[in-house]
Amino acid sequence: MDQNKEISKKEKLKIWCKKYLLEGQTLDDKQAGKVENFPDNPTIKDLIFIKYRKWVAMLIPMTLIHIIWWSVAIRYNLFQWYPTYWHMPVVMILGSVIGGMTSEGAGAVAFPVMTLALHIDPKIARDFALMMQSIGMTSALICVIIMKVEFEIRAVILGCLGAIPGFIIGVHWIDPLLSGPQKKMLFVSIWTAFALSLGILNSQKKRSTFREIPEFCAWKGWVLFFTGIIGGIFDAFAGSGIDICIFSVITLLFRVTEKTATPTTVVLKGTIAVFGFYYRAVMMGDIDIMAWRYFSVTVPISACGGPIGSFLGSHLHRQLVASFVYILEAIALVGFLLTEPGWQLIVIGTVIIIGCFVFFSIVSKVGSVLMEHSNEEKENPLRNMEEQKTGQQ
Repeated sequence: MDQNKEISKKEKLKIWCKKYLLEGQTLDDKQAGKVENFPDNPTIKDLIFIKYRKWVAMLIPMTLIHIIWWSVAIRYNLFQWYPTYWHMPVVMILGSVIGGMTSEGAGAVAFPVMTLALHIDPKIARDFALMMQSIGMTSALICVIIMKVEFEIRAVILGCLGAIPGFIIGVHWIDPLLSGPQKKMLFVSIWTAFALSLGILNSQKKRSTFREIPEFCAWKGWVLFFTGIIGGIFDAFAGSGIDICIFSVITLLFRVTEKTATPTTVVLKGTIAVFGFYYRAVMMGDIDIMAWRYFSVTVPISACGGPIGSFLGSHLHRQLVASFVYILEAIALVGFLLTEPGWQLIVIGTVIIIGCFVFFSIVSKVGSVLMEHSNEEKENPLRNMEEQKTGQQ
């Protein structure tokens, strides 16, 4: 009797692990066909880009960035900064993995840690987040592309087209209007509301999801574009935002599965982080020396963590991926409250959380209506065909 119970527990654990930890990658159709029909006598190309593509995808960005970093580190003795600036390399061991694994870039870890725990100026934290993600998320981007994991290319392109002007507007006109505490409050409040909405969405058992945006049309493209503008503005003051904005729209409104939405945000965030870094360093040229030093000692960590996170995330169940979002936002919210902000900020933050929660819930409801409408349209042609057959008989 006890033995049967023990076997049953072991079986349940195996089923759980297989479902949530070993679900497998969602590959694009072409790559999935190649994997399924792997040749008996493979060439070197087949071995590299089909059989061992996962390991190759992780090693390529890691190796290239490490070669460059070590040559620069030895030449300019970057090791001298570790005793003073060791905090972020340690934080980014976990942060970069989470960034590659979830819909939130590593900046979602770096920004709250630097502003809430280390009490660093939000502008420095923003710049460091962009700089660091230009390495970590770009490495993860390369990993996603080489692994041929499916992502929503239209969301990436239109999101980028909106995020670039959004970032420029935000960094010049929105960011100067906000104080440091206000930036922290906005960052925490908006994403806490999103996490709550995503939790409600995932509480719906066996909800239907799509691998890509269904029935793509002009209005959906405009939604992605304007979402990109808003996300770019958030990136301008927090170093993170475009990823979670696009993720929220394609999961809540268009009902795209997190398995596709997460690599989509990785590709998008990597692209915008490079642009943001370039714009701040070259076009504006006022990145603080502290951000440069933190960046110089964190590069080798980000180069490894991003691809590893992307690899792990592509195998996990969508609900497990979503759970990481909940944990991150809960930690950020608690961290913000531990800084003992003024009651005005707490009240405003609470109002924003409630308002954004209502907004995301409405978006989710609209997404549900769109899905029902889409299902009805698919069923109608079948009904018409059956009616025509019946009439002919």
